[in-house]
Amino acid sequence: MVASDSAPSDSLPPAFRVSDEERDEVIRKLRDGSVDGRISNETFLRRVDRALHARGPDELAELLSDLPPVPEENAGPAVRWRVRATFWLREIRLRWPRFRVAMRPPQLPPLVLPRGPRTVFTIGRSPDCDLPLGDMTVSWHHAELRLAGEAWVLVDLGSTNGTRVNGWRADSGFAVRAGDWVSFGRAAFRIADHT
Repeated sequence: MVASDSAPSDSLPPAFRVSDEERDEVIRKLRDGSVDGRISNETFLRRVDRALHARGPDELAELLSDLPPVPEENAGPAVRWRVRATFWLREIRLRWPRFRVAMRPPQLPPLVLPRGPRTVFTIGRSPDCDLPLGDMTVSWHHAELRLAGEAWVLVDLGSTNGTRVNGWRADSGFAVRAGDWVSFGRAAFRIADHT
């Protein structure tokens, strides 16, 4: 009997690659789940990273398979806000017992989302960064803004003082859009669309 060199899976058709629109939709659903308190911030960050690296539709579907349904979908805004606030306060108590909530400054300088063919922009204190910042709490190469499909994702590059989006750490990546506020160390900005 002659052994075959080809594996049985070679006869199966290759899986279709997922489109950028499909990735964006999964990331949007994950983000909504994180905002609503249905998944933790760590889970959200891990799953966004997996969504950005997913090759097939099965990998994307798995990221949403255990996402709980929207809580009290027919409830008014006040009830939805209480659900979100309860989750947020619980997370703070679990992780940072002495955490002081810092309010966002009312007027932040805008960080305009770039347009054009480039897909990666660097942020840091180095003069060769695309967005050089003079604040001493900003690392030399602090963060990157990467285009993933239609969405911009902010990724921390192992900075000393961290990168945050709306108060959440953006270690392995956090999708940003107009209206979000971001901080690199103590340098804070409001995300704005290119006009």
